[in-house]
Amino acid sequence: MEHEVEQYTGSDGTIRIADDVVAVIAGLAATEVEGVAGMSGGIAGGIVEMLGRKNLAKGVKVEVGEKEAAIDIFVIVLYNVRIPDVALKIQENVKKAIETMTGLKVVEVNVHVQGVSFPSMEVKEEDTRVK
Repeated sequence: MEHEVEQYTGSDGTIRIADDVVAVIAGLAATEVEGVAGMSGGIAGGIVEMLGRKNLAKGVKVEVGEKEAAIDIFVIVLYNVRIPDVALKIQENVKKAIETMTGLKVVEVNVHVQGVSFPSMEVKEEDTRVK
């Protein structure tokens, strides 16, 4: 993601936005959606790696042109949510955030659901001793 986008050239100079900046904006916008457990770094050896907020750009792939951007988001959703609804909200939130903050036109946001996060089950051990 070394490519930088020339956004505006005026009498005061040039404004450039790095691809990593667009990726972080997209990742943060995706994690704000209810039902998203976190970003996914992809599948490595069959194990889905869940990334924290420090690595938001790792779960995002961006292709940025001069005025347009295409985004691929890799997420893990919470158990018991309707995945198409969550994915649609991710698309809307990411598109709005990138277009508002950068001025780029987002042509597509592809959501890749890499896994489901189950609630932690705390099993209470019952006292099976005879009294």
